[in-house]
Amino acid sequence: MQRIVGQRASASFEKQFRQREAILEAVQEHLFPQGNDLPSAKTMKMTAFLFDTMKHASFDKDIKAFVLEGAKELDSREKGKFLAMTQSQKEASLRDYETTRYGSAWLSRIMTLSMEALFCDPIYGSNVAEAGWKFVGSDGGFPRPQTKYLGV
Repeated sequence: MQRIVGQRASASFEKQFRQREAILEAVQEHLFPQGNDLPSAKTMKMTAFLFDTMKHASFDKDIKAFVLEGAKELDSREKGKFLAMTQSQKEASLRDYETTRYGSAWLSRIMTLSMEALFCDPIYGSNVAEAGWKFVGSDGGFPRPQTKYLGV
């Protein structure tokens, strides 16, 4: 029974994530754009990392809900037009969202999760070619993980 409930929750999460994925990806790509010295969200596969991390059974369900709800709120605030905005319009939109307590907390969480993607061990699907580590002159941690996630 517990396995069936877990599978339903996973399917529900995946559906909700896919509905918000473009917004999450656009925000991460705005925060970590291509063309800078810092590796980009696209290069680092940050949105895929976000999905894989959040779908894990050990990921906090309240944070998961907050990340998804925050993306929905941003989309709603911008009447579904965030994705079509120019970079300067996205910057203004995110700065405006940041002035709210909720938006500020949400952007902070997205930044934290994106930084995790940037500096995680590449076994987790991000930090491609150790580019995040190389950017800050690090070799990562040792010992390196042998499996993607521990059974928690």
